[in-house]
Amino acid sequence: MAISEDQLETWSHQGSVQQSATTYQTIKTVLESPQAPYASRSFNVFLQGSYGNNTNVWAESDVDIAICLTSVFYSNIDELNPDDKQRYDQNRIPAEYSINQFKEEVTSWLRQNFGNGVTPGNKAIAIPGSSSRRDADVLACAEHRRYYSYPAVGVPRFHKGIFFWSSDGDKIVNYPHQHLANCTSTHQATNSRFKPSIRVLKNMRRSMVSDGYIGDGVAPSYFIEGMLYNVPNDHFVVTHQQTIENALSWLERCNVPDLLCANERYYLVRDGSDVCWNGSDFNNTLTSMRRYWNSSGR
Repeated sequence: MAISEDQLETWSHQGSVQQSATTYQTIKTVLESPQAPYASRSFNVFLQGSYGNNTNVWAESDVDIAICLTSVFYSNIDELNPDDKQRYDQNRIPAEYSINQFKEEVTSWLRQNFGNGVTPGNKAIAIPGSSSRRDADVLACAEHRRYYSYPAVGVPRFHKGIFFWSSDGDKIVNYPHQHLANCTSTHQATNSRFKPSIRVLKNMRRSMVSDGYIGDGVAPSYFIEGMLYNVPNDHFVVTHQQTIENALSWLERCNVPDLLCANERYYLVRDGSDVCWNGSDFNNTLTSMRRYWNSSGR
């Protein structure tokens, strides 16, 4: 028996909005302070993750914030032809300031303002919440440009993303603005059914973990959003029950290697990548979702 429409409707609702908004504004104000040690640098502060995408559920507590250095950028020129690469090298000016320096200064400034509980993690800087503020993760990153044209006449063309090093030493490039823009476009194209469906699957994932159908961490929210992004727009219909059935059935029949992340810069499922879902976890997630969906009497 599928999960009841009433339960799915409850799961479709967005989580905390007001406290998350307050958390973001408080931390953004601190990050943009003219007294910050990096204040003379050019940077942008923006939301990313579930709250930024309006797909957060009540069980998700963190607000994900990025502070992106733009006065220095990192590049990938693998797609350029030899002449374009030569022009790029001729125009390149080495930076005197690094992303590692930037992260150290951001971490130090956050500690001054939010206390010693501020802790750098493998990717982001964790800020513990308070009575008026939710937990938050701040990602200190730099602009990344993946060039695909560097002509002799005209403007160079590139995909703009973000770049950072994990504490494990992995170089990570991602495209949060494209992710959010594409999810918003899909939401509009599905009569506002896409994002509630993401929230349904996230809550279903939480229930599956609680009931032992799947391990914690096997199905990160980012990849659930990417998985559902690939489902054709006409599969998102009036009822949640039929929408989830449509999505699961389509994913079970699709050619998995063709699936894209919502940013459309990476494939969704690839082994050995920091920005893709590994095949085993994807298959485990989809199989477990079907098993849970068919056996649930909620």
